[in-house]
Amino acid sequence: MCFAGNTDLGLSSYEIENMKTLLAILAHPDDESFGIGGTLAKYAASGVAVHYLCGTRGESGTVDVDRLHGFDDIAALRTAELTCAAKELGLAGVHFLGYRDSGMAGSADNALSGTLFGAPLDEVAERIAVHVDALRPDVIVTHDQFGGYGHPDHIKLHQATLRMYEHKYGVMIDVSQWNGSTRPPHLHVNVAGAAAAPALYFTTIPKGLVRFGVRLLPLFRQNPRRFGRNGDIDLVQISSWEVPATMVVDTRQFVMHKERASACHASQQAPAQASPIVRWMFRRGAGKEHFSRIYPPPSADEVRRVRVSDLL
Repeated sequence: MCFAGNTDLGLSSYEIENMKTLLAILAHPDDESFGIGGTLAKYAASGVAVHYLCGTRGESGTVDVDRLHGFDDIAALRTAELTCAAKELGLAGVHFLGYRDSGMAGSADNALSGTLFGAPLDEVAERIAVHVDALRPDVIVTHDQFGGYGHPDHIKLHQATLRMYEHKYGVMIDVSQWNGSTRPPHLHVNVAGAAAAPALYFTTIPKGLVRFGVRLLPLFRQNPRRFGRNGDIDLVQISSWEVPATMVVDTRQFVMHKERASACHASQQAPAQASPIVRWMFRRGAGKEHFSRIYPPPSADEVRRVRVSDLL
């Protein structure tokens, strides 16, 4: 599925061919909107060709039965929601890796055939490489090593993206000790191939806000260890996962774009539909999106002094 947005801007073929490209590699329909929608909309509006490579079609998402009217299944519904969101964000293209949603860790869906979680790592990396070859991105954004909130599909795409960097560019990246210290990720680089490697960023969640939520939720008789629509998100555990942010992208002018794109994912309870606490937390974080640059590796000073900056 591709959108011909670039050709509608009155750009010459030369300008289109030389336009900078950002590729977001995330696991599900809605990951592009709920998390980094402001950033994607910002770059798309500035003329960057922003593409979304989606690992699955969200088949394991919880969906109210009445929302399936007119759709063959959950995958069709969530694909339609993603199409809506992509238009709101101004994406140049949406592409799929072709795997099934694995569900949260420990769910029965983990064992189903064709899941992203169950796919061989090298196979997933090879599928990613096909899209990287076709799109030639200048920047790649993907999940951190914890998968944001621990989702197996997020973690698998993180691992597969790093494997792709190893196979395609000779850049081996070890983030096992990248946990809040000022020491940058460990790299082993084949200099000959690394020169062509796109810059790599992880999406990050500000843990201060999460920790505040952990303290706040019990006051409203909510269990922070069983958070979310299905009670399968452990905010206490998430608050302990440190992925140092190296930059903050100012998305204040694109908050409405993000909200409209998030609203497209109505079946997944967009933040605007959630509880008052969740809505308050999202408002507190509105206008800023956090990233950790992994390649080229950040300096210790970049980790100590996080700045408002740009990915491209």
